[in-house]
Amino acid sequence: MASLSLNLIYPPLFHLPNVITQQKSINLSLVALLMGLLKQLAATKTKAKGSQAQSPLTQNVTAVEGGTATLTCKVDQNDNTSLQWSNPAQQTLYFDDKKALRDNRIELVRSSWHELSINISEVTLSDEGQYTCSLFTMPVKTAKAFLIVLGVPQTPVISGFKGPVNEGVLVELTCTTIGSKPAANIRWFKGDKEIRDVPSTKEPDSKGKTFTVSSTLGLQVDRNDDGVTVSCTVDHESLRSSPQVAKQVLDIQYVPSVKIDFSRNFAREGDELRLECRATGNPTPEAVKWKKDGAELPDPDRMVVEGNILIISALNKTDNGTYYCEAANTMGHNSAEYILFVYDAPISPSPTITAPSSPSTRTITTPVTITTSTTKLSAVSRARDPSALAGQSGPDHAVIGGVVAVVVFITLCLIIVLGRYLARHKGTYLTNEAKGAEDAPDADTAIINAEGSQANAEDKKEYFI
Repeated sequence: MASLSLNLIYPPLFHLPNVITQQKSINLSLVALLMGLLKQLAATKTKAKGSQAQSPLTQNVTAVEGGTATLTCKVDQNDNTSLQWSNPAQQTLYFDDKKALRDNRIELVRSSWHELSINISEVTLSDEGQYTCSLFTMPVKTAKAFLIVLGVPQTPVISGFKGPVNEGVLVELTCTTIGSKPAANIRWFKGDKEIRDVPSTKEPDSKGKTFTVSSTLGLQVDRNDDGVTVSCTVDHESLRSSPQVAKQVLDIQYVPSVKIDFSRNFAREGDELRLECRATGNPTPEAVKWKKDGAELPDPDRMVVEGNILIISALNKTDNGTYYCEAANTMGHNSAEYILFVYDAPISPSPTITAPSSPSTRTITTPVTITTSTTKLSAVSRARDPSALAGQSGPDHAVIGGVVAVVVFITLCLIIVLGRYLARHKGTYLTNEAKGAEDAPDADTAIINAEGSQANAEDKKEYFI
């Protein structure tokens, strides 16, 4: 405030008019001074009233441990009032564009009458807390911003597998990760398939800021699990779209599995047959062994073993039987079998002989003989190729064979009926011719009696067929 010094000189009483004049001058100066003071006070009140409408604005910030956090304080209307950032310990970080705390991790981003922004790089869990932005008005106004620091979980580790293990054993795998904040989540996968509902435990560390998370998976393993990859995945908001993964490949030992593959479905005489023995096991099976009917291969010249393949050349009927492939490892042995049946080789069809329309006969005094050589030749020709049906050569041959069989059967039936008829007719003819000679005492009398009976010969007729 302005001060006023008055040096009053009291004149002698006999100079009274001059005294009155000087007093009026002093009063006018005091009035002017008071009016100036009132104007300055009014301006100050107006400024204070305007500053009451100003407020700093901040936002909470989340940062990943080791990353960078940006703190921003903004003021919509500011009349050149200063801004300041301070940490949770109420230490000033920046006052306008002036750095107050010696920390190389803290840098100024932007400083103006409307904004004060700073960066904190390589943030740690100890940086977490409430930060304050201050606007120096009358009175001072503040805004709070909470910095959240996420603890990144370390790469998980799978323990508990001491391979190799035998088939049928219960295997327990434990996945563990430490340093997460908040606590991470663990998921299990077997191959590409997720295993759900596996329990996990979450324990805070000694300082109470981060967590140790672990999960145990139990598996009853078999041969199908050999070589399968089991993995545990750690999910956490600090990892975003790149979860951390630990993997364990299962090593399961089991007895060999054996299978025989063959090169052809129908084996005929003269063909070549290949039998391949496929043996899988852990440990890897030793060299396979081939046997026939439980014994060694009978013909090494034609039965050649190349690796796990048995080659039988120039097949014949003696090759029929059961072939065994055996494989073994330290876990045991196993075998597979293949039953071989060799079919007849296909032959070219024989020429067709047409039977005459009616068989020829002749009448003699001895029993009648009818030859059917043509039909027999056809039957024999058909019986010599049984492999035609066995080998499924075609439906036309089956139809022809059936027709031929029916024709042969009908022909035989006709021959039998005709033979019996001729036999009966010839017997009756001889008996009538000798009638009258039965009671003759000697040959001469029989001849006479027979000649006497010639009188009735005209009534007899002979029929030739």
